[in-house]
Amino acid sequence: MIMALALLVIVLGSVLFHFFTPWWTTPLASNWQSMDDMLTITLVITGIFFVVINVFLAYTLWRYRHRDGHSAAYKPENRKLEFWLVGITSVGIMALLAPGLVVYANYVRPPRDAIVLEVLGQQWQWHYRFAGAGGKLGASDARFVKAANPFGLDPGDPAGQDNILVAGNEVHLPLDKPVKVLLRSNDVLHDFYVPPFRARMNIVPGQVSTFWFTPTKTGRYEALCAQLCGIGHPNMRGFVVVEDEAAFQAWLKTQPTFAMTMASPARGAPAGAPAAGADARVAQGEALARSKGCVACHTVDGSAMVGPTWKGLSGKTQTLADGATVLADEAYLRRAIREPQAQVVKGFPPIMPPTALSDEELAALVAYIQTLGGPAPAPAAPEPKVEQKAQR
Repeated sequence: MIMALALLVIVLGSVLFHFFTPWWTTPLASNWQSMDDMLTITLVITGIFFVVINVFLAYTLWRYRHRDGHSAAYKPENRKLEFWLVGITSVGIMALLAPGLVVYANYVRPPRDAIVLEVLGQQWQWHYRFAGAGGKLGASDARFVKAANPFGLDPGDPAGQDNILVAGNEVHLPLDKPVKVLLRSNDVLHDFYVPPFRARMNIVPGQVSTFWFTPTKTGRYEALCAQLCGIGHPNMRGFVVVEDEAAFQAWLKTQPTFAMTMASPARGAPAGAPAAGADARVAQGEALARSKGCVACHTVDGSAMVGPTWKGLSGKTQTLADGATVLADEAYLRRAIREPQAQVVKGFPPIMPPTALSDEELAALVAYIQTLGGPAPAPAAPEPKVEQKAQR
């Protein structure tokens, strides 16, 4: 009797929680109402089975409970009951699978007029690419992948020269325009997921995944990685901004093309202008911090994350895991990047992998870190006052 009552309480509590839960799906902001319909169908069918099966178990526990002089009938086989169970279960499975297969077939079959957005996942950040004026995405190959060319675009392919690259984690899209999304990964398994769009897809290394959607509401929506991809996975977030066509085109014109990103940053600088060269090196270091995924573990605003913040790091005295102290000068920063396990900072796990950088890239990254400030210089000691004896 106790078990029967416990099952009935569980069923009643589960049904009530479904209707009064504070957790609901985010408001829909795309054309995929059918995704919500699939969720409703799944909840209804599985809910009916859950209630019926558990109520039946509670009834059998009560009906055939142990009583003096009575025992349950032993029936090892009941063909009629088995046929009914197989039939009802099969109908339930088909009701779950058939609509989902139809929706998925539409989900991966974009309209002909869809704009193409390529999303590149890389620990732990997002990169985006649009076709340029030519309307085609340039060819790419893994052998061309490097910090300055994360998409691995072929420099010799004319179709890729006008491709528009978005280095940051934020991308803009036009309202009410279908978008075909191509997804690639440079390292491990990722998953690009924007909850209000009901749109997500695994990104498997070595293959291109695809889906499409149409944004139907303006706004700024968070994009998440929905597959565990390493220690920085919780910080692999971006944003999708949906705006009208005019605002989207204006934003698109501010983004660099592939040809522009491959041009020398110092090109066009007059001779004898070291400041411009220094600024270019710092800009290169900032780009490397994003492309190499450094910003997924190290902040630049002083907030805590997986690794020490870079704000105020240069020139700071660091306490290591073994209790020793070290000055975070240029030599320390270089070694911390090349050999991160050699001097682990106290309070942080030794999880940073060695970063493959050329000497030029290493110098640029260190220069960028140094621009983020250091400890304030100690105030100069006041000069001692010298008392002059009055001359007689």
